[in-house]
Amino acid sequence: MPFRLAPERDRIQVAVREAPIFHEGETILSDSVQRSFASFDRQPIAYHVLGEGRPTLMIHGFLADAELNWFLPGLAAAVAGLGRQVIAPDLRGHGASAAPEAADGWPPDVLARDQEALVAELGLTDYDLVGYSLGARTAVRMMVRGARPAKAVLGGMGASGVMEAGARAAMFEDAIRNGPDAADPRSGRRVQAMMQQRGLKPAAMLGVLASFVATSAEDIAGVAVPTLVVSGAEDHDNGSAEDLAALLPHGQAKIVRGDHISAVADPSLAAAITDFLRA
Repeated sequence: MPFRLAPERDRIQVAVREAPIFHEGETILSDSVQRSFASFDRQPIAYHVLGEGRPTLMIHGFLADAELNWFLPGLAAAVAGLGRQVIAPDLRGHGASAAPEAADGWPPDVLARDQEALVAELGLTDYDLVGYSLGARTAVRMMVRGARPAKAVLGGMGASGVMEAGARAAMFEDAIRNGPDAADPRSGRRVQAMMQQRGLKPAAMLGVLASFVATSAEDIAGVAVPTLVVSGAEDHDNGSAEDLAALLPHGQAKIVRGDHISAVADPSLAAAITDFLRA
């Protein structure tokens, strides 16, 4: 049965990761350890831990996972190198996390609720929050719902990407359902290739889209968290980083090199994130 999209939407993102030493029930990934926990509805959500020190929750983008977004491009290592503990979940539907195909596995705000459950599971009371693309939108939803990290970084995101569904929602649904027969065949082929490469279930990706909840300018104005909004100079996928920063009481914008995809692997993004977290 087709999912009905809620009045909010997202776009693609690709980025990057590594591997560990494991104990029973853990999986290895370079220097990181993969664990999982039962979320609010008992669905298993995987997360990856790297380093020791101040907890920093890093949330990846749509059609990616923690490995692709944070570890392969070295962003997780850069943050851990500040003397921090990176906690990087695989969002529901992605990576090693549960990917339910039934509609009841995708209630409104489910991605934010999963992260709230992870924060509670780990007993985090003083932490920082970093998100890219869908991860940035999820971070905003967490903060609108009451999460209060000490600092937040919103990457690959602008005002319209948080507040408006726009044509991109329809593009993703069309691409997921129809592939090369979509209205935009190039996007359809690209989305299908990304899902195949990462082993993503179409029904679960439609569930991600269906779970979005609208965010207003007033909601954003209530987020009193020092926040860096950082985006590539050629990234026009989710609107203006400057406009989003202006809506936040303690927001600042930073433009780095690249577009929505290439910025993830550009050293200027790692520098922007680590400079902000270090300050």
